[in-house]
Amino acid sequence: MKSVRIFTLKSILISGAIALGTVTASGQMAPFGEKNDVAYSKLLWAAMEKLNLAGPDAINSFPYEGTEPHGFVLETFYTKTTINGHTGELVIKRNYGPKGVEVEAVQADRKKHLGAITVMFKREAGFDSDNQNWFWAKYLPDGSLDKNPKGMMLAGKVAKGADKGCIACHTSAPGGNYIFTK
Repeated sequence: MKSVRIFTLKSILISGAIALGTVTASGQMAPFGEKNDVAYSKLLWAAMEKLNLAGPDAINSFPYEGTEPHGFVLETFYTKTTINGHTGELVIKRNYGPKGVEVEAVQADRKKHLGAITVMFKREAGFDSDNQNWFWAKYLPDGSLDKNPKGMMLAGKVAKGADKGCIACHTSAPGGNYIFTK
């Protein structure tokens, strides 16, 4: 009887270790910043350039006072675009700084004050049904992706499941559409 208990205890411990290893491995998998996210972000940037909403020929709108975590002055654009045959909503926010910058200063020299371009693109059904299929990206002014403090590229399901970040914040947007302004 004693050997049966030991065998059962060993089986439980081994099964538990395997389960823990599986959870740990899956917990370490990044839901964003992977090669496919980076590749998609490049397609998205190219689409924004074609629409003259990013890059050196980008059109301007009237900037307005913003809040953190975005810029202290913002410009926001709403449109639709098509990537890989899928047409979705596109929200582009140009984030200007530093803290204390005035709208007039941004109007006078946008390039000097542009800190980042944050983007939401509504992808095809099934991309991230938990979060209305939004693809998130944070670009630097040159079109390259920004990184989080761990060095992960900010593209894809950015900070999915985290208490802070793009998705956590935007779930509280009025209207339930993840968009704060419109």
